[in-house]
Amino acid sequence: MANSNLNSEEEQLTAADKVFENTIRPAVINEFAGQDQIIENLRIFIKAAKIRGEALDHVLFHGPPGLGKTTLSRIVANELG
Repeated sequence: MANSNLNSEEEQLTAADKVFENTIRPAVINEFAGQDQIIENLRIFIKAAKIRGEALDHVLFHGPPGLGKTTLSRIVANELG
């Protein structure tokens, strides 16, 4: 049984919408506003992973919509290359 409420927003976006969304989101950690303690912890985690030359350990972003979880996950991926 398919539930129409479970359709992700990603499936409803056009290609132009996806391009626009990617251009308005911050791409690097210095561009992210808010969540100061989380940003500082992520900087340390990312720096340590780069120094070790290893992948970053698992990071779980949890919370209600609108806090920047998706943006932060993209930033972490960009920062680690």
